[in-house]
Amino acid sequence: MSDDIPLFEIAWDERDVRNAVDSITRGSYWANGPYVEAFEDGLERYLGVEHAVTVNSGTTALVAALEAHGVGEDDEVVVPAFTFIATANAVRLVGARPVFADIESETYGLDPAAVADAVTERTAAIVPVHPYGAPCRIDALAAVAAEADVPLIEDAAEAFGSTYRGKAVGTFGETAALSFCQNKILPTGEGGAVVTDDDELARRLERFRSHGRASAEYFDSAASGDYVGLGTNIRMSDLVAAVGCAQLEKVDELIAERRRVAGRYAAGLSGIDGVEPHPEPADAYHVRQLYTVTLAPGVDREAVIETLSERGIASKIYWDPPVHLTDAYRDRHEPGSLPVTEAVSGCVLSLPIAPVLDNDAVDRVVAGLRAALESQSIGGAADGIGSAVGTDGSRSRQ
Repeated sequence: MSDDIPLFEIAWDERDVRNAVDSITRGSYWANGPYVEAFEDGLERYLGVEHAVTVNSGTTALVAALEAHGVGEDDEVVVPAFTFIATANAVRLVGARPVFADIESETYGLDPAAVADAVTERTAAIVPVHPYGAPCRIDALAAVAAEADVPLIEDAAEAFGSTYRGKAVGTFGETAALSFCQNKILPTGEGGAVVTDDDELARRLERFRSHGRASAEYFDSAASGDYVGLGTNIRMSDLVAAVGCAQLEKVDELIAERRRVAGRYAAGLSGIDGVEPHPEPADAYHVRQLYTVTLAPGVDREAVIETLSERGIASKIYWDPPVHLTDAYRDRHEPGSLPVTEAVSGCVLSLPIAPVLDNDAVDRVVAGLRAALESQSIGGAADGIGSAVGTDGSRSRQ
């Protein structure tokens, strides 16, 4: 086994293997089988929702949710730029235009005031993201959406199992998109789902994921089927769902282990100048899908990454540049248009985290980060993102 510490590892056991073998050796229903239904039922019970409609990725979950809400040409959708690019791309894939609103400096989620300012008569939806596994200010954002009379579609890709004031993330909006990519809280390799309490939205989602077919019974039917609308093939396979069922059985244990790792990090980092962990918001339960720290002004982030790499420790920047300054969007947006987003993106760094990461590995990462910062003679602990971002969003200077 390598002594290197990767950014993430998948926690698997005999349950995952047993379910996968069962699905394969059945010799049928590989595309649409009993594990798909079982996984959807399990997601519904876990989140307390009426419907969970599985798809083949978190990105297609966002696309399907937007499509189900009727978002399309000439519509605008308010999204953050501090997110994985799929959040914005999904909007463009249904023909609408993403409108970027700035984030706030506590959770790194959408700033409700900025969202309210971004709403126009063409706004068709608001899509907040729960960054790194912590709830954004979802109650305030839900109020903005209600005032604007547009649906709130939660991008909960990173926050499965997270709660705000005892309520599950993913249940505040009319719909929510989940991701089961390999580095997520509930990994299946690839995969996603849309959850909702709305019966009609669920029917639209089921049709869209399977070519617009009115009936899901295709392989078991002698008829060709009745196609009642536009759709595509974004179904989750039975094999993927089989792994999902196994992972769902132990997801609370996996989250608890992530929080153990986060607690070990917090204790180790508490005495180091120049770094502060992404906080757990008040009244919230942070599932630590990523373990991200904020570096103080003056820290050379690339030098920190290099020092960690020399010690066999992976790290990664989520997300810099933010979406509005990527090559895919830069021609439409000017630098400086989202000051808090741009400041935050310039000083965050994600460290290794996984349910199977032991205390010795965490201590190695902490020691590596300490060495990297001490070599730069950083003075004064990072005092929240406020130490790195001025009231106008600009990076402060030492």
